[in-house]
Amino acid sequence: MNILHTSDWHIGRLLNGKRRYQEFEGFFSWLLETLDREKIDILLVAGDIFDNANPSNQALELYYNFLAKAAQGYCKNIIITAGNHDSPSVLNAPKELLKFFNISVIGNITESEEDEVVVVSKENTPQAIICAVPFLRERDVRESQAGESCDDKIKNLIEGIEQHYSKVNFFAEKKKQELNCNIPIISMGHLFIAGSKLAQNEQDKELYVGNLLRVGANIFPESIDYVALGHLHVCQTVDKKDFIRYSGSPIAMDFGEAKIDRKVLKISFEDKEKVVSEIKVPTFQRLEKIEGDVKAIIKKIEELADLNQSIWLEIEYTGTKIVTELKNTIDDYTKDTNLEVLRIKNRSLVQSILDDNEYQSLEELEADEIFEKRLEKSELDDEEKKIITETYKELLVIIEEKKLTGDEPNENTEA
Repeated sequence: MNILHTSDWHIGRLLNGKRRYQEFEGFFSWLLETLDREKIDILLVAGDIFDNANPSNQALELYYNFLAKAAQGYCKNIIITAGNHDSPSVLNAPKELLKFFNISVIGNITESEEDEVVVVSKENTPQAIICAVPFLRERDVRESQAGESCDDKIKNLIEGIEQHYSKVNFFAEKKKQELNCNIPIISMGHLFIAGSKLAQNEQDKELYVGNLLRVGANIFPESIDYVALGHLHVCQTVDKKDFIRYSGSPIAMDFGEAKIDRKVLKISFEDKEKVVSEIKVPTFQRLEKIEGDVKAIIKKIEELADLNQSIWLEIEYTGTKIVTELKNTIDDYTKDTNLEVLRIKNRSLVQSILDDNEYQSLEELEADEIFEKRLEKSELDDEEKKIITETYKELLVIIEEKKLTGDEPNENTEA
């Protein structure tokens, strides 16, 4: 039996306003070929199918076209769980119809943990037991209490998550005993496990998922044969355990992920032996980040232009001199090439503004940088700064929760 583990597709993702449907279409075509070539029996997709709670019609079309074609190929069982970017209602809407194609969708926490246990069969013979746990929102696993401190909230949230996984694991083991056959138990999850590695661009996640950093890998007992995780975009093992894995995202979400190899994971079970192997995903759109002074930037642009490839660029000027005509210079050197500049950062200009004035260009700063610089200029004492920082982090959690429930504009919303 062969299983393929993937996650974090983020269909509909924009990159500095640039639509990327062609990349997603390329990935799905490659994935369909891989499912047949590798003779995959079960496909696991561990959350973040879409990039936001209100996917565009084109994003939905790509998703359903893939599922329709996959159901006609070698792989006859697909298990899909929701991630924090997904709308449970959007994923769950066609779940009863998809069951006829052996596609199981778990869009949100179920009434009973037993309903998150899926037995996968081939020709009426059980093949595997899947603990299909979706992303667990705070409201799913804990009740708010008046007067709770931030630490209490985090502690209760962690305990709620651990208890939920424990109950699902219990029902999976019970099901295996009832079936009385030696088949693997696979757990799926969309969460942050302690010790996992973030991509450079994911560092801001620590403010939101920081409350999950202390969820240990021990929530997965030894009875679990493999753990298919989603949420982080770097393919990796967890806690030095080869059977607990993040597959990572198949497409670079932004320039901070451009140099990371994209992969899916194949898990083969044969004669009680388990082998995990990585399958590299091709690059469907090359991204390059260029940093340096004007001379270094121009040199790199000329080198890339000579390749005659479609390349999207993010350029960051890090020289010490103030350069006010940077964009015009870059435009001149990228004209009539296959290079497309999606973003230009001029750090020296921004720093000069910050040093000499009381205002700044917000476009050039990350939210955390703005917050930290404003806090530094305040006359608050250390204890007050600590309280303000905790409040800021809680506000980020609230904002993220609103995003998850769809209370935010998406790419279809006119500005």
